[in-house]
Amino acid sequence: MGKVVALMDDLFFQMKLAETAKQLGVEVKVATNAEALMGLLASEPKLVIVDLNARSQPIAAIEKLRQTQKDVRVVGFLSHVQRDLAAQAQAADAMKFCPDRASRRIWRRY
Repeated sequence: MGKVVALMDDLFFQMKLAETAKQLGVEVKVATNAEALMGLLASEPKLVIVDLNARSQPIAAIEKLRQTQKDVRVVGFLSHVQRDLAAQAQAADAMKFCPDRASRRIWRRY
């Protein structure tokens, strides 16, 4: 498996992601804002995971990412009841959406 980068500012979510990645032997780097995420994209990740509830404007980060990285897979995590947020992320060109509780399943598709 390749490299994964993520945009999230929730420490608990970061730890869950890191533990899952470790168990699967996947390298993961986490950014807490769009500027840091853009810096991590230089490593040409195969997957970008975005916490759509992050305080650091995740929708704007996806839009900025898409200006330079049109082909990278983007998965957004959100609560299953946040349909408006899912629609915003889809408009920003996130490819998939997963409820927070489904975080382990995303690795099987990656």
